[in-house]
Amino acid sequence: MPIKTFAEIIEAAKARGPRRVAIAAAHEYESLWAARHAQDIGIARCTLIGDVFKIQELARQHNIDISDMEIIHEPTIEGAGRKAVELANAGRADMVMKGKMETAEILIPALDKERGLRTGKALTYIAVFEVPGLDRLIFVSDPGVIIAPTMYQKVEIVQNAIDVAQALGIEQPKVAILTALENVNPKMPATVDAASLSKMAERGQIKGGIVDGPLALDNAISAQSAEKKGIESRVAGQADILITPDIEAGNVLVKSLTYFARSEMAAIVVGGRVPLVTPSRSGSDEVKMVSIALGNLLTD
Repeated sequence: MPIKTFAEIIEAAKARGPRRVAIAAAHEYESLWAARHAQDIGIARCTLIGDVFKIQELARQHNIDISDMEIIHEPTIEGAGRKAVELANAGRADMVMKGKMETAEILIPALDKERGLRTGKALTYIAVFEVPGLDRLIFVSDPGVIIAPTMYQKVEIVQNAIDVAQALGIEQPKVAILTALENVNPKMPATVDAASLSKMAERGQIKGGIVDGPLALDNAISAQSAEKKGIESRVAGQADILITPDIEAGNVLVKSLTYFARSEMAAIVVGGRVPLVTPSRSGSDEVKMVSIALGNLLTD
């Protein structure tokens, strides 16, 4: 059965059992709360990496018990990120999570050609939303890693998103390649890329999902809008996955969903040796725990 809510993500992670999480720059209340509760409900075993004095003082102030967690002293953000990646490469962590740091700061060691987490695939950012009023989760990619993706990178963005959706039980996710309009226009390269991605999926070059584009956001999500515009598509009005043309469009979309639609967002970077749990710095402690649960479902 497809997972449709964040609560179901957590229950599925519980069923799998705990996975080892290395949290870089763990001197943050929300990250410590998420670590404590993820460990309490059996979805994670946490290693805290950062300034040990700040971590211990923060835990004391908020009455968070971290006595059963390993703490590794790395006082700098850079050092904490490197150490978390090192633990993953050494087989001591099943996923890496960013604490009080920007996504770019954990991506630097993850993308290191010699000591990072590269596998030959592109690392891509996938935001997973629980949207009020919708009966399914919505996946958005890539709003956080690849700035201006080439056609080849878009193929990997789409495939990674499909793989994540399938890990959440969506057997054949519907993928909308978003542009400003739903017709191919040679003056707008994103529409040509969208049509190419759709055809590639038809011919098996992208596997596991139903891909269509170009589609505008309204007809990707609203069946009524698609009907009014006369769009015949197996994706229109039913999209599970929204692929944005570049990082700027993706960033605007995820923040619009968060602040206008009051949606909750979990986030993950995939394509590396282990998942990178990358919740928004402004995200709540509960959503950070959902992001850990999401990472749990994506580990081997």
